[in-house]
Amino acid sequence: MQATAYTFDAGTGSGSVLLDDGTPMEFGADAFRAGGLRLLRPGQRVRIELEGGDDGPRRITCVTLQTF
Repeated sequence: MQATAYTFDAGTGSGSVLLDDGTPMEFGADAFRAGGLRLLRPGQRVRIELEGGDDGPRRITCVTLQTF
């Protein structure tokens, strides 16, 4: 799924994204590390992987840069 980086704290490695429908979702340092990134700037397009859904909350498990 694609999203746009909204916030990022380089000290903790956590932040948030905006889904294409405008819904904000937070991610933790574990999801940031899983993508192998070193830095993320607000406004960058990213690709996120999610787990959960249907009956439970969704959680971001991986954040990578979107490439075309």
